[in-house]
Amino acid sequence: MIKAILTDIEGTITRISFVKDVLFPYAAKQLATFLRLNAKKAHVAEQIVAVKTIIDEPNADLERVISVLLTWIEEDKKITPLKQLQGLIWQTGYEHGDFKGHLYPDAFDFLQAQHAQNIALYVYSSGSVRAQQLLFKYSDYGDIRALFNDFFDTKVGAKQEQAAYNTIIEQLPFDASEVLFLSDVAAELDAAKAAGLKTLHLIRDGQAQSEHPYVHDFTNVKLEQFI
Repeated sequence: MIKAILTDIEGTITRISFVKDVLFPYAAKQLATFLRLNAKKAHVAEQIVAVKTIIDEPNADLERVISVLLTWIEEDKKITPLKQLQGLIWQTGYEHGDFKGHLYPDAFDFLQAQHAQNIALYVYSSGSVRAQQLLFKYSDYGDIRALFNDFFDTKVGAKQEQAAYNTIIEQLPFDASEVLFLSDVAAELDAAKAAGLKTLHLIRDGQAQSEHPYVHDFTNVKLEQFI
């Protein structure tokens, strides 16, 4: 039986447009100023060095790093230092009330119901753990971080690689077969299934159907169907 749920965020429990039309443009608009003001702070400098390492330009100046990061945003790259910096920038936006963390009402109801039934809830997103926690702290439903047992990001690996799910399972007190992974991306579900997890495909925005069990929302999802 299912004892835990591992959920994606974008397109699964939040609207894709919230990330693409609200969060990404906000980070792009604020990024250059944020880096120029904070480049010498240790937690920011660490990410700047990581960008230079990835592009193999150890002597790149700050403007070059900014240019690379803006290009990665345009290309929707799932690269760890970009995601870490986006999380730092979004924190300011949340704290200033520029936006709230969007959640589908059916997703919130589902997660809340599973938590009440002592199903352990975990998050795995390409967005940094910081960004995840900010979304849930400043959500449409208030601070709901207490629903979740832990959060994972690309530091455990890419979401379309089986090894990432193996790493997550190693950190959980459950067998892979006791964990249900929720996502709107078939390739992520394929990787999770290869690692032994049960899977559920959320098809909310016209995605192509896959071989995985699927729903259009969480209204009638019962964990008993995953055996």
